[in-house]
Amino acid sequence: MGKSITRQQEATNTTTSARCVGRLLASGLAVGSALMVAACGGGSSPGSIGQAAPATARAATALVATAAVSTEDDADGRRFRTVPKASCGEEDHPETALQGQVPAALRANGFRGFSCNLKLIGQVRGDGANWQSAEFKDHVHKCAYHGTSYSTVNRTQLGVPVIDVTRADRPTVTGYLTTSSMLDPWESLKVNERRALLGAGQGNNGGLAGWGGAGFDVYDVSVDCRYPQLLASVDVGLPNGTTGVVPTNAIVGHEGSWAPDGLTYYGGDLTNRQYYAVDTTIPTKPTLIATWLPGPNVPPIPAGGIALITHGMSISDDGNRGYFVSLATIPTAAELVNPSVSAVNGLLIYDTSEIQARKANPQVRLISSLFWKDGGSSQHTINVHIGGKPYIVFVDEGGPAGNGTAGPAAACAANLPPYPMARLIDIGDETRPRIVSRLALEVHDPANCGATLPDIVGQTNFTYGSHYCSVDNRQEATTLVCGYFNSGIRVFDIRNPRRPKEVAYYNPAGTTTPSPGSNHIGVSGAVISVNNWVAGGPDWCSAQAHLDAKEGVLWTTCQDNGLLALKFENGVWPFPTSRTPPGEQN
Repeated sequence: MGKSITRQQEATNTTTSARCVGRLLASGLAVGSALMVAACGGGSSPGSIGQAAPATARAATALVATAAVSTEDDADGRRFRTVPKASCGEEDHPETALQGQVPAALRANGFRGFSCNLKLIGQVRGDGANWQSAEFKDHVHKCAYHGTSYSTVNRTQLGVPVIDVTRADRPTVTGYLTTSSMLDPWESLKVNERRALLGAGQGNNGGLAGWGGAGFDVYDVSVDCRYPQLLASVDVGLPNGTTGVVPTNAIVGHEGSWAPDGLTYYGGDLTNRQYYAVDTTIPTKPTLIATWLPGPNVPPIPAGGIALITHGMSISDDGNRGYFVSLATIPTAAELVNPSVSAVNGLLIYDTSEIQARKANPQVRLISSLFWKDGGSSQHTINVHIGGKPYIVFVDEGGPAGNGTAGPAAACAANLPPYPMARLIDIGDETRPRIVSRLALEVHDPANCGATLPDIVGQTNFTYGSHYCSVDNRQEATTLVCGYFNSGIRVFDIRNPRRPKEVAYYNPAGTTTPSPGSNHIGVSGAVISVNNWVAGGPDWCSAQAHLDAKEGVLWTTCQDNGLLALKFENGVWPFPTSRTPPGEQN
């Protein structure tokens, strides 16, 4: 298992295409850099932006429900609200400027990192990491799995590392998974705790530019999580019908999530803008059972905006509800403040009961939707309970006008937050979801645009924004931990969902050499895959984190630094009611 499998030579001579905006904004800021969710979502390369939406696949049809626009009821007429800053200990190395900021001067001189109530106790850098991580605990061991880039250049080992993190201070690599979907699972690498299954779709380079495919890999991690056993590595939805229904558009991997019972794996296909469901009842024979297009449920996208439509999701405990995203952006400051231009980015709540019940030709009905203009490029959701009430943790990965340098400038000119953030949405009435709070740092405050925009000069995407979050316990969440790219790992107290507050953060020091398995350095031959890595500059902290209340630790990955094990200090966590039962964090 420590050996790599042979892979076809990477694509070359690919055609570079980008969607650019060259507009002089009302604020006087001239911008001309690419407006993109490049490498989305680890996002989506603009290679697919602007393509016509495909015809609806046969397996399921999305029915239109009434959309709501965020009422921003948490703002209650006041100026932009940021979460209270963490109070750090004497031995910490706290931020020296705004909350979440790595100023340009520190980037130029070699960023040495910030820490507040979190201490690094273990690390496996390896070839670095890319977008996603997963965890499983067997009877003895706790194991970590994370993705790496599709690139083969300068690599020492391809695929998904398997790391024993039973001792957080002594993480140890035990092998690598190198089947087709594990060579770059992108954001689809997920564990189902109930059935002890590790799964991933073939998301090579996000599935875009023709690099991804319909592959779906399943491993059994029940006996010894350090040595996963391959159950299946197949293409789902083949044209000959041997692996499920035949979709109108072939499946291409990117994002995904298990239903809690482990009988269904849901995927988000950015290439063809479709969601899909894979039956894993027999894990050695996964089959495609449904696809659908959410496009008709989303208002028209303004010219020049990004309308990739599909991305991440989470599924209710009974499998009958799906909390999916509408991924979109609005390109200009004028359109962002124009009330006649509809919000397009946000939450889609679907009735997935016919898929759960395995009805023939299952239909997926849209129950409600909620869109907003103060964020864009939706990433994923987590369905949770806080104080016994249901909420959605929702994470954007782009600002209102995207996540390049043009996007933040346009958002600033519209007096909107320039970078993406997480938010909490009350779904007590699932037909009328409403935002109750945002996990905004000081860098998100439009009033601070003058201080933060110079920091991201020369970057193309993913600067101070959010990407993935996790909770301690979906059934009774007290704690939210998020990766905020250049702002590092941020930990929030969400026991009062209307007034979350920060309790800890860790922003790793910049690396002086590139990590060849990271997407921070781009991918050789990829369409619009740009090297954003700068020697000594801040890392991209983009993967889900995994909390352990008993040990008072968390582990996650940042792209340049690889796997990081962090210990809470100064008694800030766990809270008295914090619990981290297996399988209840993502």
